[in-house]
Amino acid sequence: MSLLIGDKLVVSMHYKLTDNDGNVLDSSEGAEPLTYLHGAGNIIPGLEKELVGKSEGDSQKVKVEPAEGYGEINPELIQVVDKAAFQGVESIEAGMSFEAKASDGSVQHIVVKSVEGEEVTVDANHPLAGVTLNFDVEIISIRDATEDEISHGHAH
Repeated sequence: MSLLIGDKLVVSMHYKLTDNDGNVLDSSEGAEPLTYLHGAGNIIPGLEKELVGKSEGDSQKVKVEPAEGYGEINPELIQVVDKAAFQGVESIEAGMSFEAKASDGSVQHIVVKSVEGEEVTVDANHPLAGVTLNFDVEIISIRDATEDEISHGHAH
């Protein structure tokens, strides 16, 4: 009897991720399949939920709305900062990305949205926040997770 996807199982799958316009955002094509521990929050909730009960060899198309993906765009994470905040960077341009330390010590990934004079607009939202995600997945293998994998919260 083959295993059906559920918690504490390690799943390997090939996938292609596109937006609603058909642009490929990510893919495992030509690479190793994505391997994750189901139920440990290793992949976005909307995709994980739709894979429950699937078995090896199954293929599925899954549409994930932002709330079950990378979230909606949070306007509070878009801020205007002074150019002086980018010490040691010669030229700041839209599209550049940086890691910044938040006041609580955590590291945030930020993207420069625009530069106007000494004002730089930065966005700390995930790049796929607000985007509907379309997955085309093929389940390659399913196996029981080891005790190590379960205690570490991810596949080895």
